[in-house]
Amino acid sequence: MYQNHNHEIACCSPNPVHSAMASHLLVPASAGSPADYSRPVTAKADFLVRGRIATGVPGAPEVDAMAISGGVITGLGSAADVEGLIGPGTEIVNAGEGVISPGLVEPHMHLWTTMLVETWPDLSALANPTFDDVVATLKAVAAQTPDGQWVRGKLFDPSLYEGEPNLTRDILDQIAPNNPVFVLNASMHFGYVNSKALAAANVDEATAQPSGGTFEKVDGKLTGVLSESGAIVPFLAVVPQPTQEEAAGTLFKIMTGAAAMGVTSMREAATGAVIGVGEVALLHQLNAAKRLPTRISTAQWALLGDAAWKDAGVTPFSGDAMVRADAWKIVTDGSNQGRSGYFQQPYLNETSGGHTNMTPEELRSVMNAGLDAGWQLMVHTNGDAAVEFGIAAYADTLAGRDTNDLRHRLEHCSFAHEEDFVRLKELGVSPSFLMNHVYYWGEVFQNNILGPERANRLDMVASALKAGLRPSLHSDYNVTPIHPLLSAKTAVKRVMLGNGEVLNANESVSAEHALKAITVDAAWQIHADDRGTLEVGKRADYAVLSDNPWTSDVDGWDSITCLETRIDGEIAYQA
Repeated sequence: MYQNHNHEIACCSPNPVHSAMASHLLVPASAGSPADYSRPVTAKADFLVRGRIATGVPGAPEVDAMAISGGVITGLGSAADVEGLIGPGTEIVNAGEGVISPGLVEPHMHLWTTMLVETWPDLSALANPTFDDVVATLKAVAAQTPDGQWVRGKLFDPSLYEGEPNLTRDILDQIAPNNPVFVLNASMHFGYVNSKALAAANVDEATAQPSGGTFEKVDGKLTGVLSESGAIVPFLAVVPQPTQEEAAGTLFKIMTGAAAMGVTSMREAATGAVIGVGEVALLHQLNAAKRLPTRISTAQWALLGDAAWKDAGVTPFSGDAMVRADAWKIVTDGSNQGRSGYFQQPYLNETSGGHTNMTPEELRSVMNAGLDAGWQLMVHTNGDAAVEFGIAAYADTLAGRDTNDLRHRLEHCSFAHEEDFVRLKELGVSPSFLMNHVYYWGEVFQNNILGPERANRLDMVASALKAGLRPSLHSDYNVTPIHPLLSAKTAVKRVMLGNGEVLNANESVSAEHALKAITVDAAWQIHADDRGTLEVGKRADYAVLSDNPWTSDVDGWDSITCLETRIDGEIAYQA
């Protein structure tokens, strides 16, 4: 049954955040400092980088030196090869024991939603191995919180605990009888509140069910479990928002954390969903204030409508070298681990296979709006029925259009069938996989949610490659941590954290393909052809790593550390 609601909480978060942030961040907008492509490759170098340089070009050996002029790589090779580009103003940069790598690319993360919850206590299964640990953490937070003030938590996921226990109203009332409590699920599709929170939001048993969400009830009584954005937003509206200083500092912290993983470029995957169209201007203002340690490509929240984006001056591929508006984001279903992803068959031991967030007509309408405006499309699909739902809509909306150069995408593409990738290739649509689904949730998909047969179809990267596609790997941060090398390792090994076993080795990919999916192919998906490898004529975006992933053992990739990142040759991050 089709249901008209949107799963990402960010899409309807209240505007008070905007006023809190804007007065602190509003400074004159800047066009940034793009690389100077007009300078000839014979120009004397601004930087001469020496060390072990892994270009990321398949089959290419390490080189010893790289010349950079105007933010662009003008020479690569031995020291002798680039010696002629050294001038009186050239700065010599020695990488020391580090290995210079192309800057890694994070093609799908959520900057603004993460900003809202970044400082909230961590209730993840990694930090709290048992449900009792979650309760204990919340009790400790409540004990330190004055009566009447909010107790908050993030990243709770019942699917990772035996019996899948929810943080119900009754449990939260016992934990914090004198405080309102709001906890956000790791998927960001569900929330959990106590009686005082219900009262603060003016929600009781007589309250009508919201559009686009559900206040869960058992025997007519509210359980405190909130499903989807329509139910969650009324509580976000009354939870205290970040202060001006917290908002600015948290955005910088998130991007610095990404840079610490070797990332130099990111795609923000729901821009406008938290504070509206002003998010793009705020990113430009942060850049003008030198507070962007990574480049940001934005995917505009489609439900705001093209007119709102045009009025804000945000049009396809507008912006500059640091902040550019590139895509049109649409969400078709929910969370598989929360059983709201849309499947052809019911979830294990259940009668429902989830649901869509919109009718076929609504999906085609919002896709056509993006296509008419000239945007690259990003369509979120988690369950296998959602994947087919999205593919069918692409087939209809792309018919008669010459838009393959826009590199349209299917996001997550979590559970699919081999023939789906053949159809994607025919349509010119590329998948981007949340690879850490395998690592963090593979075991629970096998045992509790879908069963072994369907779990084997999780993140079918090898099938995508076999069909001739160029997939990327992403974190969906803060659903999972930004750690591209862990995602790449998981694409190769497909080892599940829960039991250490391999989930469908037939879908494992080569080390080379996995690394391309976090560098050059991810860059291609975000229209960053000037990045992703270190080659003459490309931007000098690179990371200095503790080891060379192109030549080292895959098992050690997630232990590789980042010592430094540079954008256009200039320092962006140092450990």
